[in-house]
Amino acid sequence: MMFLGVDGGGTKTAFCLIDSTGTVRARALGDGAYYFADQAAGGVDHVVRVLERGIGAVTGAAGLTPADIDHAFLGLPGYGEVPGDLAALDAAPGLVLGHRRYTCDNDMICGWAGSLGAVDGINVISGTGSMAYGERRGRGVRTGGWSELFSDEGSAYWIAARALNLFSRMSDGRLPEGPLADLLRRHLALTADLEVIDIVLNRWQGHRSEIAALTPVVVEAAGAGDGAAAALLTEAGGELALLVDSARRRLGFSRDETTPVSYSGGVFRSALVRDAFTAALGNGAAAYELRHPLFEPVVGAALYAAKLAGTPLGTEALAALRAASDPTTAEVGHDDA
Repeated sequence: MMFLGVDGGGTKTAFCLIDSTGTVRARALGDGAYYFADQAAGGVDHVVRVLERGIGAVTGAAGLTPADIDHAFLGLPGYGEVPGDLAALDAAPGLVLGHRRYTCDNDMICGWAGSLGAVDGINVISGTGSMAYGERRGRGVRTGGWSELFSDEGSAYWIAARALNLFSRMSDGRLPEGPLADLLRRHLALTADLEVIDIVLNRWQGHRSEIAALTPVVVEAAGAGDGAAAALLTEAGGELALLVDSARRRLGFSRDETTPVSYSGGVFRSALVRDAFTAALGNGAAAYELRHPLFEPVVGAALYAAKLAGTPLGTEALAALRAASDPTTAEVGHDDA
C-alpha cells in the first residue's frame, strides 16, 4: 500500500511517499502553502498549484500516479482558522489526486504524528509560528497559534520581533548595547540604525517569514555573551512549556499520569530554548516524559495517512523507517507553524 504525507508551511511544503513496509519511495519540496499570504495570487487556488507541482514531482519520482496512492494526509497551514474556506481547502487535493482517499487538517498534526509516531501525547511546534497539538484516546487539542499579531509566543517571529525591540532600545541607550546590536547591523547591512524601519516595514512589508528569519542572529548574539538575547531565548522556552501544560490539562491527563511530550520546528535548534523548555516542564507539578522526535513532520503526515486508512504501519515497518531516517532532520523539522 502507498501513503502520501504533505507537510505544508509558510515558506515551503514537503511531500513524502512511503509504502506499508516503511520504505520511503520518494520525496519532493515545493513552495509554501500559506494561502493567506497569497490572496493576490488566487488564495486557495495557490494551494492547488503547490499540490499539483509537488504531488506530480513525488509520484513521478516513484514511477507512480496519484491513483496509486491508497490514502494521503495533507497538513495545510491555516486550515480551520477561516471556517468559510474549509470546503475549498478540503476539495483542493481532490482536484490533483483525482480521488477522495485523503484527509486535510492543520499542519500542526504533521509535527505531532512525526515526533511521537502518531501515539497519544503532545507535540509543541516552534517555527515561524508556534502552537501545541496533542491527542489522547482519539481526541485532539490545539493550544496557541493565534497569529503573530497577538500570540505565537516562543516562535521565531515572536523572538525576532522582540529582538528588534531590544535593538531599538540598545540604539537609543535605553539598554546597554550588547553583541546583538552589531550583529543585526551587519546582518541587515544598515547604513544607520533607523534604516531598520525601512527594511522591516517598507522592503519586507512586515512579512512574518522575513522577520522570523532574524532568529538565528539572536541565537548567535546569545552565544556571543549578549545577556538580553539569552534571556529572550530562555523566555521562549518557558512560553513553549506553557503551551504543553495547557494542552495536557485540556486533554485530561492527570498530574500523576505521565504525558509523552516532543517538539518540532527550527527554534528548537537553539540549546538555550531546548534547555529552558526542558527545565520548565521538569519544574512543574505534572509528570512529563520528554521524547526526542522520531520522524520529521512530513514522514509523520504519511504515517498518519496510513493510520487514517485503517492500516497503520506495524512494528517492523516503523523500525525500518526509523533506521532510514535522519534523527537530525526529525529534531529540527517543520520550520513553519
